Amino acid sequence: MKISEIKDILKGTMLCGEDQMDTVIPAGGASDLMDDVLAAAAKGCVLLTGVTTDHVMRTAKIVGVGAIVIVRGKTPPASFVEMAKSFEIPLMVTEYSLFVACGRLYMNGIRGLDGSW
Repeated sequence: MKISEIKDILKGTMLCGEDQMDTVIPAGGASDLMDDVLAAAAKGCVLLTGVTTDHVMRTAKIVGVGAIVIVRGKTPPASFVEMAKSFEIPLMVTEYSLFVACGRLYMNGIRGLDGSW
């Protein structure tokens, strides 16, 4: 699924990465615990989280996340957005909760990181 499709499904607002909207995202994961992201995320996946600390962005860079979605309509700090830009990681915000955002993506074809993709 392309980032542009994820944006549409989640009624998201792009904060950076508009030039990467055609990037294909093969799977997705969701966590607010970055230890779980390090243990389970796959290169190119979409990461859904409600956490907006620099630790999230650094973890995403290490793992090779394809895009980040911040849930619950949170506004990340400017430093978080700037780090996403410098790492070239598309970043969007959705008003949906973590649970609902994951469900909407799953219903539209994104699979989890448990080997089902």
